[in-house]
Amino acid sequence: MPHTLAHATPLSRDALQRRIESASGPVQPYACDYPAGWDTGRHHHLRHQLVFATQGVMTVATPAGWWVVPPQLAVWIPARLEHALLMHRPVKLRTLYLDERLGPSAQPRVVNVSPLLRELILRLMELPAEATAHGAGARLVAVLLDELHAGPTVPLHLPEPDDPALRRICTALRDNPANRDDLTTWGSRVGASSRTLARRFLVQTGMGFAAWRQQARLLAALPMLAEGRSVTVVSQEVGYESPSAFIAAFRRSLGTSPGRYFNKPLASSDS
Repeated sequence: MPHTLAHATPLSRDALQRRIESASGPVQPYACDYPAGWDTGRHHHLRHQLVFATQGVMTVATPAGWWVVPPQLAVWIPARLEHALLMHRPVKLRTLYLDERLGPSAQPRVVNVSPLLRELILRLMELPAEATAHGAGARLVAVLLDELHAGPTVPLHLPEPDDPALRRICTALRDNPANRDDLTTWGSRVGASSRTLARRFLVQTGMGFAAWRQQARLLAALPMLAEGRSVTVVSQEVGYESPSAFIAAFRRSLGTSPGRYFNKPLASSDS
């Protein structure tokens, strides 16, 4: 099957693992179109993975946190890290599995997909793994790694705490981002003082409770916006008092308004 074509249906986990582990070159491409709602379940690979989609929005979940991935972004997942992908709408996944000796980071991160990075990913999708070991293919891999090194990390990470009480709160807020209960109210539910919870939030996530909840709301909003829902509707769904407050928070995090963010020009190919 030509490498430019996606699998009509996702490979089984075992079949995909065999394909990745048997790759005869440093980069193994994998293309597949997933339906909305598809959940890969928790798994890991012996290679690094660059998760990218030309269409659709995904959530990447790991024990350490959550990332939301619209087509403007990609997520670097280090080898051996347990993770799951959830497709919020139909997704054209174009992902690269890289030899464990390659890679810019031992930690997962979100990177902006520049036009150059996008074309590098799509060009490598067309090559068999063995072609990335030498010649032009190897040079493409080197430029890809340079772009990943140079690209800024995008602040779309939602850290996950270890504390059971905090996990209970975080799960509830991810399920209902419009919830406005304060830490005193949560404390009465989980059996801890608001001061204790505030201290644990900062230690375990590196964020205060209010900042964590705002980040959870932003990540919940991205799939809705990508589906074309209005800013007014989305701002209400994720708990903002007004669309202007939501737009201001979005702009502080991502440097632009929701409308401009989802209208960024990308390369015309949708391979």
